[in-house]
Amino acid sequence: MSSYSECLQEWKSLETEYQQVQETHRLYKEKLEEVSRLQEACSVSIARQRKKLKEISHLLTKGVNSDDAGDIDKIQALIKERSNVFFEMEAFLPKKNGLCLSLVLGNVNVTLLNKQAKFAYKDEYETFKLCFTILILLFAFTCCFIVSNRIVDAILNFLLVWYYCILTVRESVLISNGSKIKGWWVFHHYISAFLSGVILTWPDGNLYQVFRKQFLAYSLYQSFVQLLQYYYQNGCLYRLRSLGKRHTMDLTVEGFQSWMWRGLGFLLPFLFFGHFWQLYNGLSLFRMALLPECTDWQVVVCGSTFLVLFSGNFLTTIAVVHHKFQTKNQAKMKK
Repeated sequence: MSSYSECLQEWKSLETEYQQVQETHRLYKEKLEEVSRLQEACSVSIARQRKKLKEISHLLTKGVNSDDAGDIDKIQALIKERSNVFFEMEAFLPKKNGLCLSLVLGNVNVTLLNKQAKFAYKDEYETFKLCFTILILLFAFTCCFIVSNRIVDAILNFLLVWYYCILTVRESVLISNGSKIKGWWVFHHYISAFLSGVILTWPDGNLYQVFRKQFLAYSLYQSFVQLLQYYYQNGCLYRLRSLGKRHTMDLTVEGFQSWMWRGLGFLLPFLFFGHFWQLYNGLSLFRMALLPECTDWQVVVCGSTFLVLFSGNFLTTIAVVHHKFQTKNQAKMKK
């Protein structure tokens, strides 16, 4: 009898809690609908503001009097500042997915609604990249010095294809959440995935074996440089976030500080050596393509792809260094 009474009492307690759960869920749905309405209102208002600011900026460039130049410069500076504020706002608003996310996920909203979630995703992305870089480094070392087997090589190239494809998707999510990733670095991962896929289809033979050691050594070096880049960028971003000068979703350093030159000066020779190794790979493959016994189409395609990677990486690195050098000089002039 006491057991029945206890069950009845427990049931009444659960019934009360059930009513509370229903009420909480009802409020939750109401807040979700309210959030959706606020998101839409913010998006419409920001779009209207951007359009008006563009019109004002265009009008200010016409018929400028020398007497008004000072006021116009102030307004232009405020317009630029407001555009940056809108960018920060849009990082928390739903937006249309890019081509990569549209193909993979469709129209699913991937916007993270708070800074904690954004930082957790960015941190997990960096951890994924670090762990996979170490895995590729170990795998390439095994293929280069321990195991010489076409099947094992194919597994390595399949991992590279999968890795770069996953990076493109994850970086697209980061861009949707406000990350300022330069266009070339995203395109670079598409090209790298394509290159690994072509090498994956390269049949075993004399030409493949000739290029195999060179490619594995290059993969080892690339993984090593990526580890150096990870620790340099992660250290810079951590310090800049601590100073409150960077967005939590940034990958590479846009706002340059004078103290970064010490680490960048150490990193640049490794980067440029890797770029010229890409050039060397491309030229080696084109020389190989001139051989009478060369019948594999992969030779020419891989050679062309390596030359594209060299051109894009080299020119982008030069542009970034030039921009940061100008920023450093401007900072010195202000002092």
